[in-house]
Amino acid sequence: MDHTRQYAESLDTQDPIGHFRSRFHIPDSDLVYFDGNSLGRLPLATRERLRDAVDREWGHDLIRGWDTWIDLARSVGDLLASGVLHVGPGEVVLSDSTSVNVYKLAAAALDARPGRHVIVTDDDNFPTDRYLLEGLAAARGLELRLVATDIDAGLDPARVAAALDDDVALVCLSHVAYRSGAIADMVAITTAAHRVGALTLWDLCHSAGAVRVPLRESGADLAVGCTYKYLNAGPGAPAFLYVREDLQAGLRQPIWGWFGRRDQFAMAPGYDPAPSIDRFLVGTPPVLGGYAAQEGARLVAEAGIDALAEKGARLTDYAIALASEWLGDRLALASPRDSAVRGSHVTFHSPEAWQLCQALKAANVIPDFRTPDRLRIGLAPLYTRFVDVHEGMSRLRSIVESGSHLSFAATLGRVT
Repeated sequence: MDHTRQYAESLDTQDPIGHFRSRFHIPDSDLVYFDGNSLGRLPLATRERLRDAVDREWGHDLIRGWDTWIDLARSVGDLLASGVLHVGPGEVVLSDSTSVNVYKLAAAALDARPGRHVIVTDDDNFPTDRYLLEGLAAARGLELRLVATDIDAGLDPARVAAALDDDVALVCLSHVAYRSGAIADMVAITTAAHRVGALTLWDLCHSAGAVRVPLRESGADLAVGCTYKYLNAGPGAPAFLYVREDLQAGLRQPIWGWFGRRDQFAMAPGYDPAPSIDRFLVGTPPVLGGYAAQEGARLVAEAGIDALAEKGARLTDYAIALASEWLGDRLALASPRDSAVRGSHVTFHSPEAWQLCQALKAANVIPDFRTPDRLRIGLAPLYTRFVDVHEGMSRLRSIVESGSHLSFAATLGRVT
């Protein structure tokens, strides 16, 4: 592979979705942003949409705005369904946070499998997922069965299958590993779970908007995801949840709020859940965050998941190739080498990863750090260029070769 900047520029010239970068707010042309897998950039359309929502809808329309806002969670859900997840209308809804949605769907799944006593997840699943499942298991007197996972290579479907038996009620896993970017075999794992009569709940936070998500092909039951990473909806933006259509009538989530009730404005006594995906709503949806999620999803849908996944694979392949050529064994790959089983971020291992992360930030490159000793580089394909990868990795090479990172404290900060 050619390792010159000119080669990176030629790749950008040939990029069929490279023009999407111009639709984002990028005020600092020198900044190399390697953290789109944690927080996406601001789309220009979102800035304008929120200004209009604040000035006209909230400022002028006041409470009359609810004539429009009342269906926002469903309309954004349908956009996510068709444009991002490739499932049917009425199977996705914008709702709450990812953590709250994991709790709601996990509790509903457990109630739908009475007499079973085991929840299965893996020991490298995202912490909040593990904590929520641990809490549900403790509250209900259930067993939380952890599958051992290689934190770099990702989930082994055979290990998951070996942990399954007729006492398993729920299997809850991440589709793309938050640490390494490894993609789990959703089809194989879901098939194994269904073979023993268990339900599956997939976390799509590092998948949605970056890779193909085979919910339909796998027959997955339930899923959750956030909108502030590759969907670019902003910090703290609302999450979404997916419930396969044929399961909706038989599931009842545990937080009985008025937005989840049939004919909510009847204000009637007793809780009668809506006969649709709306039954998984709780309270008043966040309107401004909903608009931001809508604009971000529109961009992803317009670019197309196939094109985004292909570019994400090429970007991460390129980062790995540059690291190998320029840094050799001074920075070890901590992600799958095969792009077919890797999401749109790549992770490197070094005992000095925290210091390297701080030195990169000082050099106007923003990656992030994950324990143990992992430098994580998120390459969001909607706006990341190949020349960005070249420039960022070049600055990293200079830092490593000079040893300048060693001047930074090795003590971790609160935010990594």
